[in-house]
Amino acid sequence: MKNKQAEQNAAKLRHKEKLKANRRSQPDLERKEAFLNIKPTILIVCEGKNTEPSYFNHFRLTSAKVVPVGLGFNTISLVNRAIELSQHTKYEQVWCVFDKDDFAEDHFNNSIQRAVANNLNVAYSNQAFEYWLILHFDDHQSGGMHRNDYNDKLNLLISSFQIEYDGNGSKIIEEDFYEILDGMDEKTGIPRISLAINRAERNYQLFDHINPAKEESSTTVFLLAKELLKYR
Repeated sequence: MKNKQAEQNAAKLRHKEKLKANRRSQPDLERKEAFLNIKPTILIVCEGKNTEPSYFNHFRLTSAKVVPVGLGFNTISLVNRAIELSQHTKYEQVWCVFDKDDFAEDHFNNSIQRAVANNLNVAYSNQAFEYWLILHFDDHQSGGMHRNDYNDKLNLLISSFQIEYDGNGSKIIEEDFYEILDGMDEKTGIPRISLAINRAERNYQLFDHINPAKEESSTTVFLLAKELLKYR
């Protein structure tokens, strides 16, 4: 009788050990789910210290994290720094944001080529980032507009909202300005950012991109905006 009881106890013990072993071998579903919910990080390396970082910082994304960095570097130096950052930290995407300004043609074009050759994305503006902002309000098609005129043009377009963009000073996009940029166009009922994307993309397609430095006025910021909107 005692032997039978001992055998039963031993069988129960073996059964418990087997259950423990099974539990240890099963995947940790909670841990896996938490891992899958980690948001991808998009690094945006900006030439400007104020305008571009302040703009991209306002983007409200639900399924991604945006890290805008304003370096104040010129085009080539900015691309080189973006390459370094991408090698030290794993990012879902890395974007270089810079302007043509008064840089030499080969300087600007080589920066684009170097970024692309190193698997970086480029959101450039010819001549300046403010052209992208203007497209939210005005269908300015391809053609010359000197960047010195951008500030007056932009402030004329937003004057009815009783706000002002300090393009000759702080060059920071404040919350109230961004809300208008991200708002709905009253005439068309279309989000202003969608209008800007459509206008910028159409203008971009008018060129052959053999010499981007000559393609004024144009911007590829629409590519970055379209990408960010996927994560809203």
